[in-house]
This record gives sequence, structure tokens and C-alpha cells, in this order.
Amino acid sequence: MNTNRFAGKVMVVTGAAQGIGRGVALRAIAEGAKVLFVDRADFVTEVAAEAQSDDAAAFVADLETYDGAASTMAFAKNRFGRIDILINGVGGAIRMRPFAEFEPAHIDAEIRRSLMPTLYACHAVLPYMLAQGCGTIVNISSNATRGIRRVPYSAAKGGVNAMTQSLAMEYGAYNIRVVAAAPGGTEAPPRRVPRNASGDSEQEKAWMGEAVKQVTESTFLKRYGTLDEQIAPILFLASDEAAYITGAVLAVAGGDNG
Repeated sequence: MNTNRFAGKVMVVTGAAQGIGRGVALRAIAEGAKVLFVDRADFVTEVAAEAQSDDAAAFVADLETYDGAASTMAFAKNRFGRIDILINGVGGAIRMRPFAEFEPAHIDAEIRRSLMPTLYACHAVLPYMLAQGCGTIVNISSNATRGIRRVPYSAAKGGVNAMTQSLAMEYGAYNIRVVAAAPGGTEAPPRRVPRNASGDSEQEKAWMGEAVKQVTESTFLKRYGTLDEQIAPILFLASDEAAYITGAVLAVAGGDNG
């Protein structure tokens, strides 16, 4: 950890209430950033308080809506004066089942959860970055662009990858970098908010087990990653150490690049 790496930088982290997003936001504070912790779960305020720093603030917003993204960026600008880095961490498969078993409403929900928050947040932050003449966006994708039992989620993350590359090409001349990290399976504490609020049937649990087996066996290292193994590459991509990297999607998945 480099305690000065983000000194003077303002970072917005979405999905900061738990999992990878929480870890990224807390470590960024420790490395000198001013951080807005954003989530629709109201306990994001508790997470921001863990930083014990005046440079940490929390904002509750639903990033599945454009208004949520726009209000987030406006709050960050008003609170900190600028936005140097955006980490788009909202997303995650809701259901795991064979594609033929998905209902149309389920497909829509997966796209809304794992594509639209990133698309909306990128759009909402651009005016601020363009006005200040620089910025960095790190999108959290997934190596699940190739995998079983989650085709709609795979499609959403494929969209994140395409968006990353196209935005990087379009806005590189404006000194705005856009990159993505694509985590593989990651060990994490139990979620305080379940991915599927309606719960999983025994059949769905079995399908999920098949997905977990595929994810593990597809990696060269034959194991899940740790939170620390995901957080470090994300913050590297966000830092000035990666100043000549844009349009790249970095697989952090034990060799399974998706």
C-alpha cells in the first residue's frame, strides 16, 4: 500500500457498501484519496464512517436510475470540488440458471443491475471530467463474459467491456482514461444485502453450484481470488502509475480471461 498514491485526488466509488467496492473505497482513503462512498444500501454511511476521516463521505443513491447517477456526481462535485476518479462497482448476477429457464423480467433485471449503473455513471461524470480537462474511469467488469448459468449477466459485462473500449477511444484526446478490471470468482464475507432478494430454490442452488464448479475449474490456479487480490489491481488502474493504460480490460481471474 502506498499512503500517498492518491493524495489530492477525489474518487467516487459506487457499490461501496460491501464486497470489492467497500475494500476499494477504504483502501483509497488510506492511500490519500478523498472518497465518496456510494450505494443504495443506507448502511454505506456506516462503511464510510469506518474510514475515520474527514476525507470520507457517503451518499445513498440508486444507480439503476439515471437520476441516481446524476445526483451522485453533483453531490461529489459540491462536496469535494472536483471528480478525478470514478470506480464503477455496482453489479452482480442476481440469478444463476440455464438461459432457457430465465423469464423475460429476469433478463431485464440482470441488464439493469450490471450494465445500466455503469453506463449511467459514465455519462453523468463526463461533464465534470471534461470541464476540468482530465479524469480516470475504472469499470468493474467480470471474466463471466464466458461462463455457464448466467447468460444475461455475461451479456451485461460484455457491454461494460465494449463501453470501456469505446469511451477510451472517444475521450482519450480529452485526457480522460477509461479502463476496466474483470474479476473472476472472489471469496468475500456474506452479503448484508442478498443478490437475489426473493431467495433461491433448491434447484437454483444446484445450478449455482454448477457455476461455482465451472468458475473454479476454469482458472489456472484452481481457486477463487481474495478481496485483496481484486482491490490492488483496481487501484493500480485508477492511479497515475497506469497513466499510459486506457481502453484495456484487465482480467484478474487466475488465468481464466473470460
